[in-house]
Amino acid sequence: MRTCVDRLAGDGKHTIADEMKDVLVQGLHRIQVRDDRGEVAEAVLEIRYRRIRVLPPIGKQKQYPDLKLTVIHAQERGTPRGRDKIDWKLITNLPVTSRRDALEKIRWYSQRWKIETFHKILKSGCRAEASKLRTAERLVNFLSILCLLSWRIFWLTMINRSHSAASPDLAFTSLELRLLDQLVKEKKHQKSRTKPLSLYLIKLARLGGYLARAHDPPPGNMVIWRGLSRLTDIQLGFLLGAQLVGN
Repeated sequence: MRTCVDRLAGDGKHTIADEMKDVLVQGLHRIQVRDDRGEVAEAVLEIRYRRIRVLPPIGKQKQYPDLKLTVIHAQERGTPRGRDKIDWKLITNLPVTSRRDALEKIRWYSQRWKIETFHKILKSGCRAEASKLRTAERLVNFLSILCLLSWRIFWLTMINRSHSAASPDLAFTSLELRLLDQLVKEKKHQKSRTKPLSLYLIKLARLGGYLARAHDPPPGNMVIWRGLSRLTDIQLGFLLGAQLVGN
C-alpha cells in the first residue's frame, strides 16, 4: 500500500522519513510516463528500501502493536515538465531482499489505477451491488459473469488506445460489425475499404453518448459500457425478430 503519513519508527523518537534519508540508492528503474498533454516521456526512478519497525499513532499505541514492515521509496530524478514528480512511498509486509523484489512490488502498485477502474465498471456500470440475490453461491455465480463483462468493457477501452489500427474482428463479431455499420453512419472522410478497430470502437462509444468531436479525448469506460449495453439490446432484438419474422 502507498502511505502519505510519516509514521513513527524505530524507538519512537524519529519517523519513517528520517530512517529512509540514510538509505542509499539501491537501484535505478526506467519507465515511460505521459505528461498532462498525453506525450510520452522517460522517467528514471531511484529505488530505496529498508525493513523498519513502524509504530502506531501515539494515542493508539496501547491498542495496536508495532509492525515490522518494508518501506520502498521510488523517487524520480530531476524535475519533470508538464506533470507531477513521481514520489511513491510504499509499505509492505512481504519480504523484499533485493532490487528485483522491490521492483516487483512497485509494478504491482502501478496496476492500482487499472484495478480501481475495473471495480468501478463492476460496481457502477454492471451495478453488481444492486443485485437482490440472497445466497452466497448465487452471488458468486452472478459476479463471475459480471467480471467477464467488466473485463471486456475495460479491455475495449484500453485496446482503442494501444492497438487502434488492429482489425475490428479482434473485438467484435460479424453481426456486431454489421449492426454498428447500420446504426452509426461514417463521415465522408472515414469511408474506406479497410476499417480499423478504432472506427468501430468510436461507433460503439457514440451509441453510449460519445460526441466524437475533433479534439475530444478517446472514449472512456462509461460511454463504452453504455454503448455496449445498447448494442446488446439491439442485437437481441434483431435475433428475436429474425426468428419470429424471418430474415
